[in-house]
Amino acid sequence: MNKKFKVEYLPIAQEDLISIIEYIQTDDPSAAQNFLNEVDITISKLAYFPNMGSIPKDMRLMNLNYRILIIDKHLVFYVVLDEVLEIRRILHGKRQYSFLI
Repeated sequence: MNKKFKVEYLPIAQEDLISIIEYIQTDDPSAAQNFLNEVDITISKLAYFPNMGSIPKDMRLMNLNYRILIIDKHLVFYVVLDEVLEIRRILHGKRQYSFLI
């Protein structure tokens, strides 16, 4: 059995997720719930397979050991530490992100 990493969300990543859910919910509450379920399922897989996200093309992020996971139209930025997988940001894929991380 693979090692399971503890998943921790930075407060700003939690805020990102809440904002995304609230935005989706204004138009379609069931879509918001579906997106949240998809995030939960995907992040739980990530706990067992921390390298399933891709390595970013941005050199700065690459040097900081970030990985990016795509969920629907959103990007989950995370790093793998000793025993912890740290979710740092969750942003819409069309958003400029280099200055946010």
